[in-house]
Amino acid sequence: MNPQPLLTQDLFAQLQGAPIQQISRQLGTDPAQTGNAVAAALPLLLGALGRNSAQPQGAEALFGALQRDHAGGPDLGGLLGAVLGGGGSRQTDGSAILGHILGGGQPRAAQGLGQATGLGSGQAMQLLAVLAPIVMSFLAKRSTGQGLDAGGLGQLLGQERSQVRQQAGGGALDALLDQDGDGDVDAGDLLKLGMGLFGGQR
Repeated sequence: MNPQPLLTQDLFAQLQGAPIQQISRQLGTDPAQTGNAVAAALPLLLGALGRNSAQPQGAEALFGALQRDHAGGPDLGGLLGAVLGGGGSRQTDGSAILGHILGGGQPRAAQGLGQATGLGSGQAMQLLAVLAPIVMSFLAKRSTGQGLDAGGLGQLLGQERSQVRQQAGGGALDALLDQDGDGDVDAGDLLKLGMGLFGGQR
């Protein structure tokens, strides 16, 4: 059996129940559809961070942002409430964080996620912006808890990305993260990515 991509699965487990219901209310979707969308979005965001931190300067920049803006923040419930409430701090500004994670690939990622999950691009972009601060806070806590430096964080995310690709087939992930935007995204592959990671439980 393949090693588990623990970051993605750990965070997905933390979002079960009340958090996914809160996100559903914000998006106007039912919790099952939201759960599917979160299952597809988390590997996408963590995969993008893994790609960004593959270079030492990328890992340093990410580590700096985690230390500066996300370390010692509120718990998941408090953070989600602030994000959904439109809090304007750097810690909760999902759109700005998403810009750093995905760069010019945002519309493409939202389109692929929207197609795969039936949300449509607008709601998918909204979901990614809600999840982005949660992913950063989660990584800040994980790197502090494990005593990681920038190199250790880059290594952790690199392992996560390769495990995600191995378990769920990297085609959809790579196509969505393709800087040039010339890879074809099969929306069904993206949904399989989430289901492959979470044992088809969605």
